[in-house]
This record gives sequence, structure tokens and C-alpha cells, in this order.
Amino acid sequence: MSDVVIVGAGVIGTSTAYALLQRGVTDITILERNTVAAGGTGKSAGIVRCHYGVTSVAALALASLEFFENAKEILGADIGFEQVGYLVGVGAENREPFTASVKHQQSLGVPTEFIDHDAVRELWPTAYLDDFDTFCWEPRGGYGDGYATAQGFAAYLRDHGVTIRQGAEVVEVLTEGTRATGVKLADGEIVPAGTVILAGGPWVPALTTPLGIDVPIDPILNEQVLINPGMNLGASPVFSDLVSRQDVQMRKGELLFGYSDASRLIKSVSNLDDYPGHASHEALEAVAEKAVHRFPGIENPQVVSTFTGVFDSTPDQNYIISGTDYDGLFLETGMSGHGFKTSPAIGKLAAELILDGDTTIPNVTASDFRLSRFAEGDLLTSPFPYKGASGIR
Repeated sequence: MSDVVIVGAGVIGTSTAYALLQRGVTDITILERNTVAAGGTGKSAGIVRCHYGVTSVAALALASLEFFENAKEILGADIGFEQVGYLVGVGAENREPFTASVKHQQSLGVPTEFIDHDAVRELWPTAYLDDFDTFCWEPRGGYGDGYATAQGFAAYLRDHGVTIRQGAEVVEVLTEGTRATGVKLADGEIVPAGTVILAGGPWVPALTTPLGIDVPIDPILNEQVLINPGMNLGASPVFSDLVSRQDVQMRKGELLFGYSDASRLIKSVSNLDDYPGHASHEALEAVAEKAVHRFPGIENPQVVSTFTGVFDSTPDQNYIISGTDYDGLFLETGMSGHGFKTSPAIGKLAAELILDGDTTIPNVTASDFRLSRFAEGDLLTSPFPYKGASGIR
């Protein structure tokens, strides 16, 4: 029997195993239905930022930042973190909540500052900026590689005795009375455990529903488009454009476009094992329209490729990091498309909750992420909401 069985080998599951290992828990088994990082982790845009209105989420992002900056030394692997900086721009309609949010982030120690149009022109010289009201800049932000990060964690874990089983699909959580005792695999194998952690993203509700545990997750299709700008734009920072409602980042000379538009993130996925692997014509047209408007200085843009993933989205677009009514059963799911940038601290938070019942991470209130908040009607939302943008701000 393993002391801990973790279901899911993305950045959440592997970072949690890493955090437990640092606390002296060595008998850990990770069970992955496919391969390491094959789910949402491997399809993440990988943006690293601390720009959040929710105190606990901003604090998790800040606590994770130092890990990303030092991951090569910590894990002994390059996780693809590029510290090109992170830029946010808003229109006049969002000036008030934006200003309040940035000032709140600064009070938490987030390295962010207001900058003007002239400074942004130096960062993104090809961008049209006249429809922005104001900006903020996180020089320590940037982007990482979800797949490389999970693989880096996995290699470290294997070197330190953690068992990672790929192709091991969990189909049932086993219980005795009100205690979880292990899991059953698709081939019928029983894997006993002292603690079961479900870190399988949108696949978690299928495991909890038979236990009478409602985990409110909507699997939402995420569409992203990669464009060759036809010119050298340099190491431009990640740009959250909350006027056109898009995220833009430069990767190896190509532009990756994703959505920050609340109205776009509405396509539920009915089959987690069979959904479109490429962006729709509608998404391509929307990206093209937004790109031409925002970057009129680009000479000859061409679509290189598109890709899709699935967000395990909760009603408030924030995480579930929580115990359950079953002793020994813990949930880490509902990342809602922004789990990568906080994954190192989420792993630490989960380990501390499991071992100590509370967290030592500054400015994080562990109960913010409890499962029961949905039934209680106490959703975790920003006190500084932006009009038109998705709720992950």
C-alpha cells in the first residue's frame, strides 16, 4: 500500500508529489491514464503572471514565481521559463477596477507597476495602442512550458523514489465507510492507499459522483492560434490585451494568440477523449480580426497552426483544493485555465493541508478553495472585476 496515491500526472499532480516529498513523504505513487502532461498541462499557454484580484490566487502566483525563476537549479531541468515580462492593458471602462486591483497586488508584494503608452511602445513597437487607457507591467513575468515543467517534476520524482505509472487509468475510488482506501484501475487492479489525491482535471467528477460528491466542473474548449508575423519582433513581453480581449505572446519568433473574452469561453466538451484538435473557423476569424487591429505594423502575418485543450472550469473560475467528507480523499481540480502559473504553490498548499490542516504561504487563505463554497453560494470572485474579460483576473 502506498502512503499517497495521486491520480493525474500534470503539473498539479507532480508538483504536489514534489511538495510532499520535501516534507518527508516518500511512499508516493502517481497514476496517469495517459502519459505525463498529456492532458491540460501539455496544452497550456504557460503564461506566468501574478495579476489577480483574488488575494489568495495572487499570493499563490507570487509564491510560484520564485520557483519558476530557480527551477533549473531546483529540478535539474530546463522547464522553458522565459522571463520576458508580462503586460496588461485596459480600456477606460475598466480603469477603476484595474487601478484598484494593481494597487492591491502591490500591497501583497507583487512586482507590478503602472506604465504609460510611450513605455509600452518600446515593448511592443508594432502594436496599435490608442484604444488603451492604462497599463501595468510585471518585469518578472513571462511564460513557461507546461509539458517541460511536468516532465521536469516527473524526472526529479523518479530520481527520488516516487513511482509514476503511465497508462494506468483510474476508474473508481475505493472506500470503507467514510474513508478512502485506494483506487481501482481499468484493468481491475486495486491500488491501496492511505491518502488519495484526485488531480485529474476534468476527469475528476466521474470519480467523485459515485461517492455522492458533486464537483461542479464544466469542461470548456480552449482554442489557440499560432501566427507567423513575417518579421522579427524581438523578445516582446506577454501581452494581456483586455480591450481586444486576447492574450498574445511571442514564442520563437511566432505569435501565440489566446482568449481573454468571457463570451468566447463557452464551448463545453461532451467527450474528454474526443474533441476537436484544432481551432474552429470562427476562432480563426476572430483571431485574425483582433490581430490585424492590434498589430497593424505586422507585414505579412500567416497562420502556422492551431491547437486546443480543455479547461476544467468551476462556477467561479477558481480552484478546488479541498478535503472531502471522506477521510483520506483530497481534491485538486477546477484549475479553470490558470493552474500552470500557480502550480508550484498549489502543490505546497495541498501538501500542507493534507499534513498540517492549514498553510504557511503568506496571504493565502486555504478555505478560499474549499469544495463546499459552491453549495454555500460563497463563490471566490475578484472584488475588482473587469467588464467583458474572463473571471481569471
